[in-house]
Amino acid sequence: MKLTEDFAPQALFVLIVLICTMCCSSAAAKEIAFPAMAPLSEYLMSTKAEIALARSAAPPSISAKATVMALGRDGYSTAIKGSNGFLCLVERSWGNATTDAEFWNPNVRGPICFNPAAARTFAPIYLMKTKLVLTGETKDEIARTLASAFNEKELPELAPGAMSYMTSRQQRIGDEAIVWHPHLMFYVRGDTAKTWRQSAWLTAYRDE
Repeated sequence: MKLTEDFAPQALFVLIVLICTMCCSSAAAKEIAFPAMAPLSEYLMSTKAEIALARSAAPPSISAKATVMALGRDGYSTAIKGSNGFLCLVERSWGNATTDAEFWNPNVRGPICFNPAAARTFAPIYLMKTKLVLTGETKDEIARTLASAFNEKELPELAPGAMSYMTSRQQRIGDEAIVWHPHLMFYVRGDTAKTWRQSAWLTAYRDE
């Protein structure tokens, strides 16, 4: 899933890709193919299928003992309670920036497993964003509400060591990435990434 200003104002996120990623065109240059939210039913899956897809994000040694959440009409709820602190779920298109052309794309399915640090301090941002989507807020309203939540400390500070697995071979993070490359994501604040060496494929996304 693309990491964006909606997720963490004044933060720098680093994505280390295990398999070389393809170049993507700028969202600003794309025609808005999904100008509004589709019927909610188009974003939903059967709980059984969603659990299986969510667990495919990480190795079985991790995902088999992880908590799994599934999307319903009122938001995400716990389908399976885990024991290792990891959280697996399937992200939908609103995990992208509100300015992204595919923000409302009902085809997006991004299985992801957050490690304990990310489950506590990064996943709540996406879960809050989901609730805003399902209550009918516009993209501008969502962006403002999230910004306010950060400013008012209603969302947690990003914990050190926060990362996630997106290694499923079934992930579809957009219509230009129908079968996306397995990768890991590491979340860091500020200018931490500047101290890293280019020993791996590294892409940084900075909030402006």
